[in-house]
Amino acid sequence: MADINFNQSRHLFERATKVIPGGVNSPVRYFQPYPFFVESANGSKLFTNDGNVLIDYCLGYGSVFLGHGNQEVGTEVKYQMDKGNLFCTPTEKEVQLAETCTKIIPCAEMVRIMNTGAEATMHSIRLARSFTNKTKLIKFEGGYHGAFDYVLNKAGSAAAAKDYTDGILTESASKTITIPFNDIEVVQDIISKRENHNDIACIIVEPVLANTGLVLPEKEYLNSLRNITKENGIVLIFDEVVTGFRLALGGASEFFGIKPDIATFAKTLGNGYPISLVAGNREIMSGLAPCGSVYQASTFAGNPVSVTAALKTLEILTKEKNTIYPKVAISCDKLVDAIRDIVSDKQLDVMLNSIGSMFQLFFTNKLIRDYDSVKSTDTESFNKLFRILLKKNIFIPPSPYETCFISTMHNEEDIEKTIDAYESALSTVRDF
Repeated sequence: MADINFNQSRHLFERATKVIPGGVNSPVRYFQPYPFFVESANGSKLFTNDGNVLIDYCLGYGSVFLGHGNQEVGTEVKYQMDKGNLFCTPTEKEVQLAETCTKIIPCAEMVRIMNTGAEATMHSIRLARSFTNKTKLIKFEGGYHGAFDYVLNKAGSAAAAKDYTDGILTESASKTITIPFNDIEVVQDIISKRENHNDIACIIVEPVLANTGLVLPEKEYLNSLRNITKENGIVLIFDEVVTGFRLALGGASEFFGIKPDIATFAKTLGNGYPISLVAGNREIMSGLAPCGSVYQASTFAGNPVSVTAALKTLEILTKEKNTIYPKVAISCDKLVDAIRDIVSDKQLDVMLNSIGSMFQLFFTNKLIRDYDSVKSTDTESFNKLFRILLKKNIFIPPSPYETCFISTMHNEEDIEKTIDAYESALSTVRDF
């Protein structure tokens, strides 16, 4: 980090390590020798405590689709704050948000508002088990569905970099079957095994794996999952915590034209405010307490501040969807195409995956189609690339197991500066 100064961040990190385990409140935020600290953010930029201005491609790991500090969202939130921030009673805005989501989300006949993506996925799995009266679930290697016991095996995000399974009860994980992504024959084989016969409650999948780098579903793969689950009475759960409202207004379900039984959303839903939801058909969703026997509760669920942010975010996305989604896709394509040209000119063993406003670069000459192919890439070269880009005021997630994101606030100047930074960084790739 010699080109720009991070001395203040170093001092803050030293203080943090004395009172916070590892100095961070989420392991994805740590990188060597220490993470930088952010004082404020606006649009596509982060402003560090050291006085640096960084173009942000992490964007709250995909949450901040409309850019940092969106004024329209902020104005509504401030107005709500003047009226109160937590009542623990129903509000009309909760009803409005639920009604809005049932119009936007293809599978949503009913929704339950929660706080985090992990909370939403955990309860969606419990719903599926209750609805089917079955116990087992299928998840995919590299898929990340939150940090709870039965979904952390071969998980993505920071869990992909190290074995973080201490403290997990073996009996909890024993009901989870973890299989490779993009291999429909394995799915069919697992379901047909006698020990699994009629005991698989659900398949939970990120329609686009966005927590193990970026892995796209192969042609007809998601359709095949949908058909198999219908044929076998298995609940199909789309974990759209990342892709929801970002890939399209109706998420990956709209983008790929496939309707799951349940879908979970977070991140973009509140443009950075903490909120999530579970959406699904009426029969399944009616299993939630108090009308059903699947217990889910939270003091902060449906709090008026986060709900207000979500309502305004969805209002903007709905009104401007014909402009926003093509714009961010064009910006992403321009950046990715330029990086591909650089890689080609320099004859580097580098692969890029992209879709919509999401992209990631891998140091490999192999097709990236599953967890194993991501794990086989040159992570040390990626780490060095990350550090060089950071010196040039470009912030991408500090791990090849994450995804880079474009917001509506990234402009042509941002993209051009980023292309120049990648050009310079990749010029030194042979020295890595």
